[in-house]
Amino acid sequence: MVPIRPPITRASSDPGPAPAFKFLVELFGIIVAEFKECTGLGFKREAFPVKEGGVNDHVHYLPGRTEYTNIVLKYGVAESQDLWDWYYKYGLYDLKVRRADLTILLRNVRGDVVRCWSVMDAFPVRWEGPQLNTESSQVAIETLEIAHHGLKLIKV
Repeated sequence: MVPIRPPITRASSDPGPAPAFKFLVELFGIIVAEFKECTGLGFKREAFPVKEGGVNDHVHYLPGRTEYTNIVLKYGVAESQDLWDWYYKYGLYDLKVRRADLTILLRNVRGDVVRCWSVMDAFPVRWEGPQLNTESSQVAIETLEIAHHGLKLIKV
């Protein structure tokens, strides 16, 4: 007879997966906005195929450069103009963009930070204003796309 195993219980210190809807962005050392959506937290390494003569059952792959995807932030129109100024005041006419390290903080339902990504040498490459419609009851959403030179996961 096989003994009955007790049910698996979750450790009290692990509340489970964090929700994807509670995150903030810190820029220049201050929280600039709580965003509706963040996409593009990713990167991809090139892999170059090398065919070796006499090896017919597989192809060798050599690692190449890592390419980071642009981060796209969508947020409700707020009174703060920090993100607008970052794009508009720096580099619009003279191409002297203001690069900055920014931090994306993911929080759990209690508000504790559970994951933190550091984005290096970021600068805005696209801003898109809200779609305005008198028949809509939706929140006005602005979009900011950011290019960068790296993404690190910071231990919290």
